[in-house]
Amino acid sequence: MALHQHELAFIFGILGNIISFMVFLAPVPTFYLIYKKKTAERFQSYPYVVVALFSCMLWIYDALVKNNATLLLITINSYGIIVEVTYLAIFLFYAPKKLRSQLATIKLLLLLNLFGFEAILLSTLYLSHGNTRFQILQWIRLVVNISVFGTPLLIIREVIKTRSVEHMPLIHSMFLTVKAVMWFFYGLFLKDYFIAVANTLGFLFGA
Repeated sequence: MALHQHELAFIFGILGNIISFMVFLAPVPTFYLIYKKKTAERFQSYPYVVVALFSCMLWIYDALVKNNATLLLITINSYGIIVEVTYLAIFLFYAPKKLRSQLATIKLLLLLNLFGFEAILLSTLYLSHGNTRFQILQWIRLVVNISVFGTPLLIIREVIKTRSVEHMPLIHSMFLTVKAVMWFFYGLFLKDYFIAVANTLGFLFGA
């Protein structure tokens, strides 16, 4: 018996959750190395942690705004917030106090995750309603989702400079690519084309 589109969306949503779980865990070796060395050295946290944390926050808010809040998205992104906050705490604790990346992380954390998210909440809750609110969130989510896939490219300069992929684990990029494929089909079968488009671009970045 042929599966209906919503059933296929649910299957790819489950697969997307599993792969997303692996994506969140992929940086564990890097942060274990930071813990072991007791220093973050030249590691840049904002591509992996700050932007990913903001994305998780936005996905949960977007899911809650919808009348049919998607449990799959809420579950994995709640887990993602816990993991990313843990990574962030490890980085800030072990980063040299005068390291530029530490200051950049704190600034971006305040700008994006505090003031940026608060601005989105205020503008969508009080300045827009109904379909307009939904459309605004969809476009913001699209941009942020693309950023999550694109920000690891910022590490390439450091990789070229040091000739080491220590802080850009290939397994993380691999899981991001597979994740994009799973969530693309989830969005396609759910007819949420914002999810599908964002993950199409995510696949291209990962490839």
